[in-house]
Amino acid sequence: MSLLIVHNINTFYGKSHIIKDVSFMVKEGEAVCLVGRNGAGKTTILRSIMGLTPPRSGEIVFKSKPINRLQPFQHARLGIGFVFEDRRIFPTISVKDNLEISSIERPDQTNRWTYDRLMDVFPRLKGLQNQRGMNLSGGEQQMLAIARTLIGNPHLLLLDEPSEGLAPLIVESLGEMLR
Repeated sequence: MSLLIVHNINTFYGKSHIIKDVSFMVKEGEAVCLVGRNGAGKTTILRSIMGLTPPRSGEIVFKSKPINRLQPFQHARLGIGFVFEDRRIFPTISVKDNLEISSIERPDQTNRWTYDRLMDVFPRLKGLQNQRGMNLSGGEQQMLAIARTLIGNPHLLLLDEPSEGLAPLIVESLGEMLR
């Protein structure tokens, strides 16, 4: 079954036509990567899926429901999680608080992300749980951004530059976890 269908989307920034007739599908349990040079539109495609930069034409369907006209918060409520390239953590609150305010229980999921499970996946964050977000290194902030999105228990996880700032061992661990 298709979890996400992107069909012939066209996205603009002002008059600039950035995404032209892009189509692809993501099935349940499948990982799909958008690969291309800087400026090719990968981030814009993710922003279009999330409703942050809606396409002017084409269709985006999530779990058999068209979502083109929905607001970004509605995409999140439906179960689409987005890790921004620039992290967007809450800088003045602790790691633990960043995770607690983002936690969502979805009764239709059996393999939920919990605080303890995330601390097992990101042991570095466990030792930093009382640190403010702004006091973390870039790689630690990236781990927190990913953990914060996962604790929302999304059905679909969109990652923009997920390995940015992470050590090679953490990237390898993250890849295994996502599989």
